[in-house]
Amino acid sequence: MPTIDISLKDLSKLVGKEITLENFEPEAILWIKGEIDGIDGDNIKIDCKESNRPDLWSTEGIARAISPFYTKERGIRKYNVEDSDVYLHVDRSVDEVRPYISAGIIEDITITEDLIKQLIQLQEKIAITFGRKRKTVGAGIYDFDKMTPPITYKAFKSTELKFIPLGFSKEMTLKEILIHHPKGQEFAHLLQGYDKYPVVIDNNDIVAAMPPIINSEHTGKVTENTKNLFIEVTGTDLEDTKVALNIIAAALADRGGKIKSVLVDYGENQIRTPDFTPKRIKVKFTEIEKLTGMKLSLKELKDLLEKQQYEVKKAKDCLEVEYPSFRQDIMHPVDVIEDILISYGYNKVTPILANLATTGELSELEEFCEIIRELLPGFGAQELLNFTLTNKEVLFKKMNLKEEPCVEIANPVSNKWTNLRNNIIPSLMDFLEHNTSQEYPQQVYEVGDIVLINERAETKTDTRKHLAWALADKEANFTKAKQIITYLLTGLNIDFQIEEESHDSFISGRCAIIIANKKVLGYFGEINPRVLQNFSIEFPICALELDVTELFTLKK
Repeated sequence: MPTIDISLKDLSKLVGKEITLENFEPEAILWIKGEIDGIDGDNIKIDCKESNRPDLWSTEGIARAISPFYTKERGIRKYNVEDSDVYLHVDRSVDEVRPYISAGIIEDITITEDLIKQLIQLQEKIAITFGRKRKTVGAGIYDFDKMTPPITYKAFKSTELKFIPLGFSKEMTLKEILIHHPKGQEFAHLLQGYDKYPVVIDNNDIVAAMPPIINSEHTGKVTENTKNLFIEVTGTDLEDTKVALNIIAAALADRGGKIKSVLVDYGENQIRTPDFTPKRIKVKFTEIEKLTGMKLSLKELKDLLEKQQYEVKKAKDCLEVEYPSFRQDIMHPVDVIEDILISYGYNKVTPILANLATTGELSELEEFCEIIRELLPGFGAQELLNFTLTNKEVLFKKMNLKEEPCVEIANPVSNKWTNLRNNIIPSLMDFLEHNTSQEYPQQVYEVGDIVLINERAETKTDTRKHLAWALADKEANFTKAKQIITYLLTGLNIDFQIEEESHDSFISGRCAIIIANKKVLGYFGEINPRVLQNFSIEFPICALELDVTELFTLKK
């Protein structure tokens, strides 16, 4: 979870009321799901438990969230955005490597030491946590007075372009930056496998940045003499770049900056960013009462939500609420109801023992899953609990598989969560991709749900339990995966056979299926090098997947 360093004096200026440790109310900390993690004079560390609220990861964000607690501010904070004549062209050469960019301008900003500290912190927290270590989102901030519009976002060959990276004094090619610059070495894996790298460049062919690696020394150095800023956010999901841009722009506007939009031209369509148009969602009164256990009046609900920076309108049988554009965490009415309870105060809710007619217990299948879970740690494997939601890129493209029918989300909030998984190995590969900086070997497993299409079922789907296991190690091979299979099935007294099988996710000749009672229980083998490259993993991996539901049927 993000830990935010803030100054109480700086926080007081932004809130408009003096805040000390004595009057920094515990309830105010609860509003941001935080805990004070350390105190050093005027500086405090806040451990923010809300990993889905990047808008809170700075002094400006915390001040904005707790202002209604100390002042009469209510509803959505308004941000005025003027249209500028600045144009940003997105060249289609970036489509494969990093396709999206959002941008904005901040004018007449007074750069202070506090601002610089918070800007760096916010930029890094967004990139590391929200942007998954810059993989999906990364932001750059520049001295706009040193740039000449129009701006272009384009991919160049590794030796085609030179510029002086931030912190250096000599020009380097894009390739040299990845080899010699500390940030290039740290994030080079994000551009691995591409022959062109994205660059932000102005009308005079002066490079501003090489996203998501490094800014240029010429435009990327922001000092107390800087008056006007250019902000760009690049990534793999357009909506995520918009959210990150809005958060940074709002933080700078809270410090007195004037926001101006940039016209971003994608060819087939044009958008203006940043855009602070509020988002909307409807919440039924019956759902509010059901989940809170309280029958709150419209006036009470309106007051509670306005303190949480919502605008409230009443529809026939529900509330229609608007919320800030940078609140990407609100995906369902239950998220709004959670904010109602936070505003009301959990400590004011009287707990009541549920009156249940039955006593719950684990199903036989779940008890069987527990047995399997207890067997694998003996091999040194670490259990994971991944989301059932994923996307087709992880399920098929990265796994070197042709697309096949799977359950899709009708209106996905993000491109990262568009499908229900139909097997678990891709989830393990995705996990291993995001832990390449950790010590090897890495051995992980998961017993979880997969969802398959079944037109004959009442819900048109079947939910089944699967087991997946993977070992990332220089010694990972077919035999090690076979040992796990043998250990598991022998321990469960299951007679089985192994037959060679061809599978595009595995190396040819190094993959097999597991058969018991003439039914295929699963498969295992050595992961195809192409799949390893797609997931930016340098170590060999062997993996297996078993249908636990089928295994349970045999065991019965």
